[in-house]
Amino acid sequence: MSLKDWKKKTIVYEVYIQSFKDSNNDGIGDINGLESKLDYIKELGANSIWITPIFKSPLVDNGYDIEDYESINPIYGTMSDFEKLLISAHKKNLKIILDLVVNHTSDKHKWFLESKKSKNNQYSDYYIWRDPKPDGTEPSNLGSAFGGSAWTYVAERKQYYLHLFSEQQPDLNWNNVKVRQSIYHMMKFWLDKGVDGFRMDSISLISKPEKFDNVPLENHQRYGAYYYNISNGPHIHEYLQEMNSEVLSKYNIITIGETPHTTPEEAKRYVDPYRNELDMVFQFEHMHVDYGKFGRYSDVMYKLNDLRCAMNKWQEKLSWNTNYLGNHDQPRIVSRFGNDDKYRIKSAKVLAMMYILQKGTPFIFEGEEIGMTNLHITNINELKDIEAHYNYNFFIDKHISPEKALEMVNRKTRDNARTPMQWNFDRNSGFSDVKPWFDVNSNYKSINVKKDLQSSDSIYRFYQKLLQLRKEDSIMIDGEFRPLYINDSEIYAFIRELSGHKKLIVCSLCAYNKKFEVPKNVGNISKVILSNYEKDIKDININDRMIYLKPYEGVVVSLD
Repeated sequence: MSLKDWKKKTIVYEVYIQSFKDSNNDGIGDINGLESKLDYIKELGANSIWITPIFKSPLVDNGYDIEDYESINPIYGTMSDFEKLLISAHKKNLKIILDLVVNHTSDKHKWFLESKKSKNNQYSDYYIWRDPKPDGTEPSNLGSAFGGSAWTYVAERKQYYLHLFSEQQPDLNWNNVKVRQSIYHMMKFWLDKGVDGFRMDSISLISKPEKFDNVPLENHQRYGAYYYNISNGPHIHEYLQEMNSEVLSKYNIITIGETPHTTPEEAKRYVDPYRNELDMVFQFEHMHVDYGKFGRYSDVMYKLNDLRCAMNKWQEKLSWNTNYLGNHDQPRIVSRFGNDDKYRIKSAKVLAMMYILQKGTPFIFEGEEIGMTNLHITNINELKDIEAHYNYNFFIDKHISPEKALEMVNRKTRDNARTPMQWNFDRNSGFSDVKPWFDVNSNYKSINVKKDLQSSDSIYRFYQKLLQLRKEDSIMIDGEFRPLYINDSEIYAFIRELSGHKKLIVCSLCAYNKKFEVPKNVGNISKVILSNYEKDIKDININDRMIYLKPYEGVVVSLD
C-alpha cells in the first residue's frame, strides 16, 4: 500500500501567517492577505498551503500557544474570512492544511484556567500535575525546550504542572480519555468546514510516562533534555490509531506529524499504512548537522557530508519523506546551507534542486522561492523569539562576550524565518502600509517578489521549473532514490529511477569549479534536462562521462 495519488503529488507551501501579507494595515499578516496571494502560490506550482496557527492565542510563542481551538485570532481576521479563504482556495484547486497544536495549550485556555483551581473539578486531570519532592522542589530535573525547568508550581493545587515548552504552554494529559475526545471533537469541527488536513505540531511528544524520574544531564546543565523519555512515549501509537479511527479515516485529508527525536525505524510505525496513523512525518536529523555543545545555537558550521548522510538515511529507510531544508523554526536555507552573498541566486537554486527532486513531498517555506536571507541584528532587543532571548542570556551567564553571544543567536534564531515577506520595492516591501509587527529585512530592495517575477532567470522562475518537472515526470514522484558520490564533501548527487528510466541530479555546493564523473555502471548521459545556469544550458560542459560544474551549479540529466 502507498499514499493516495493526490497526496503523493502534493507540493506544500508553508505560510507563516503573521508575516505573509497584511490586508488591513495593522502591521500583521492576516487571512485576507493570504487570500489575496493565492494566485501567486498557485503560479509558483504549489497545490497545498500549510498555514501556521490562526487560532485565538496570547502569542507567547507566536500562536503555538492556543487559547481557543475553535476561534480565529482576531488579529488574523474572522471565521467568515477563513471560510471565504477555504472557498477561494478550493476554487483554485489549492488545499488548506492547518497547523494543529495538541501537545499543549496556552495557560489562558479555559481548560487550564479551571484545571489549576483544584484537584477535583471536571478539568483537573486535563493537564499533567505532580506533587513536589519532599523538599518542595520540582518533581524531576526535566528541562523545558525554551530553557529552565519543565515544571511550574501552582499554589492553589500545591502541585507542579508540566510544560515541555514555555511555562505558558502547559502539556495536555493525553492519558485522560476526555482530553482525547475533546481534541477529536475539535478536529471534526475544522474538517467539517472543509479543511484538507493537519500538520500536527510536536505530535511525538503527546504520550508521557506515568512516572517522571530524573534524567541525565549534559554539559553541566542544570536541567535535562525536554524530550528524554518523552518523545515516542508509551502510548503514542495507541493514541494516533484511535485518532485515525475516530476522525482522520472519515475524511479525505492529509496528515503530517512533527516528530522530533525520532529514528527512521520509529518513523516507519507512524506512516505504515497498515497501522492507520499518519501519512507522513517531519524528522529533524538533517536539521541537527550544525548542532554542538549549545544545541542549535552552537558556533558550528555544517558539513555537506553530514547533511547528505542524514538525508540519504531517511531516503533509504523511509518509503516516503517530507523534503525540506527550512521552515518557520529554522534559519533561511540560503544563509545556512548556501552562500547568501556572491552566490545567493545560484546557491538558492541548487539547494532547491537538491531537496525538491528527492523522493517525497516537497515543503517550501515562504520566501525561499525568492532567496530571502537571515537577519543581521545589532541588538538582542530587536528579536521577538523567546528561545533566542533565553539562549542569549544563557551565553552571557557562561561568560561568553555579548558580541559573540549575539553572533551565535543571530545565525540560528527562529526570527530569521519570521521577517515579513518581501513583495516589492515599496516601503515595508509591500507587506503593509504601516510599520510591521517585525521589521522587514533591510535587503528587501534587492530581494523581493516583484524583482523575481520580472526576470526569466530568477530563483522564483527556477522553482517553477523544478515543480513543473516534478509534476510532469513520474520518475520524480515514484522513482527510487539512489545516492552517488557519498564521500564527496562538495557534491550531492543521486539518481531517480523508475522502470529502467533514470535521471541523474548533480548539485555542487562550493564556490569554485568542480568535476563530476558519471560512474560507468549507471549509464550514459543522453540529455541535459535542467540547470540553474539556465542561459547556458545548451553549453553545459559535458564531455564523455565528465560533467564540469560551475560554482553552485546543479544539473539534471537523463541517462540511457
